[in-house]
Amino acid sequence: MERVKKIQELQLSTELEFLKSQIQPHFFFNTLNNLYALALEKSDATPSVILKLSDIMQYVLYDVKESKVCLLTAINYINNYIDLERLRFGEDINSNLNITGDISAISVPPLLFLPFIENCFKHGIKKNNDVKIEIEFNNIDDKFLEFTVTNTFEEALNNEIKQGIGNKNVRRRLELLYNINFTLTINTNNNIYKVFLKIPINED
Repeated sequence: MERVKKIQELQLSTELEFLKSQIQPHFFFNTLNNLYALALEKSDATPSVILKLSDIMQYVLYDVKESKVCLLTAINYINNYIDLERLRFGEDINSNLNITGDISAISVPPLLFLPFIENCFKHGIKKNNDVKIEIEFNNIDDKFLEFTVTNTFEEALNNEIKQGIGNKNVRRRLELLYNINFTLTINTNNNIYKVFLKIPINED
């Protein structure tokens, strides 16, 4: 039984690493595309983009190897990613991030939220000239963390968004990490795309 348990743990660990490795390239390609576009324009923002890209690369290459990272660190990289997109699309991007409760001691699996943020730009910017993004993190009685992100998008992209590989990967990671002890809902209504995620706080 002990041998079977170790094999199962190894399989879960291997699958988690595989899922993380699938997510990583998206951020490199997207941020490099941003940098390329700004370089062509000879934008004064290029040095800032390089620094933020370097910061994100450090997160994706090194921090992601850890089983957990500080939530504040994860939020910092979310802000960096949004800043990179805003440098590219300018005033077309309108985003807000709100935090309720004390989150300083909360740790989370790396790269758990970034795929949802990436989707805001991947699908929201396609046909909309103005994309509005609202992000919320809520500490619920030091027991659960709630994450909500909403963004405007084109209703015609509904099926494409729901079938994206990023969402499937995140859901599978959640199943491996939390079994059934999590909630993930994805809804679209009146050109608003909404993700709601609820996970236990600091559960091993």
